[in-house]
Amino acid sequence: MNRTTLTLLFAALLVLLVLLMWVGYRNRARRQAKVLPPLPTAPEAVVTAVREGTVASLLPPSTGVYASTVTGASWQDRVAVGDVGFRADATAHLLPDGLLFDRVGARPVWIPAGSVRAARTEAGIAGKVLGGDGLLVVRWEVDGQEFDTGFRADDKDDYRTWVPALRALSPDQNPTPEGRDGE
Repeated sequence: MNRTTLTLLFAALLVLLVLLMWVGYRNRARRQAKVLPPLPTAPEAVVTAVREGTVASLLPPSTGVYASTVTGASWQDRVAVGDVGFRADATAHLLPDGLLFDRVGARPVWIPAGSVRAARTEAGIAGKVLGGDGLLVVRWEVDGQEFDTGFRADDKDDYRTWVPALRALSPDQNPTPEGRDGE
């Protein structure tokens, strides 16, 4: 077997593997679309006000990377419906009405204040594993289905103010979900 043949076989195998991953992700999205409730969309007025700087925030915005949203069942069970499972640079805005992740190159992710159930720091979530307490993870609920959304802030000191502020949005939530300190 010469180099050209070997190179072509390797390239064909690589294309096949990428195609299989794409088919698997598409099938996951189809399955999830049948069982997961529709996720809330960010109100246009809120997104516009945030981008223009005319809305009152509970905390200063935090820049970083939106990691992904997963189901509450597992930190690796990425939501494939829509684009909430994809990583993107983002700015997190904590508003009286909810939490907005204004993502670069993707639709904003909106978590209404009444949906927040818990907040903590974690080592990782699907798409981003850092170790230690490198991610801010928000547990929230839609129609009885729990989700976790992960965000890696550029300044990890932000977590000291964000975790308690997010917990304050949900008065009935556990102060220490899953036995973790979170701070």
